[in-house]
Amino acid sequence: MSIVVKYQVAIGAVFIWIGFIGAISFMEAWLKFRAPGVTLPLGLGIGRLVFGMLHKVELIISIVIIISIIYAGLNSSILIYLPFLFAFSIVLIQGFWLLPVLDTRADMLIQGQEVPPSNLHFVFVGAEVIKTVCLLFFGINLLKVPK
Repeated sequence: MSIVVKYQVAIGAVFIWIGFIGAISFMEAWLKFRAPGVTLPLGLGIGRLVFGMLHKVELIISIVIIISIIYAGLNSSILIYLPFLFAFSIVLIQGFWLLPVLDTRADMLIQGQEVPPSNLHFVFVGAEVIKTVCLLFFGINLLKVPK
């Protein structure tokens, strides 16, 4: 028995996106600082580069998902798309506000400047967790849509 799903490309893209977040946000981000010889400025420089690229990949995956859903045909219930819309909103907030602020702080630390304490990294981690949960619900919901 084979299962045929309506949103094959979108489903694949969603779970690849979850894999990117898991590998980068939940593993690479903190593990790099445990590697021998990685200083704070070096780790921050790597982080800026990696998270900047992750953001671009997330935007591309979002576009692929949107095109795939439009091509496959919108479901009658908008509720199925709400988790994706929430995750996509987080990506936009991260790109237009949170990542630039964190990049500025990282630049200051790399240059040896004093940076006041901040909870922005916790905000970023929280956003990554919420985004991942939203994508997981969205992917599972897409699997349930009949062809």
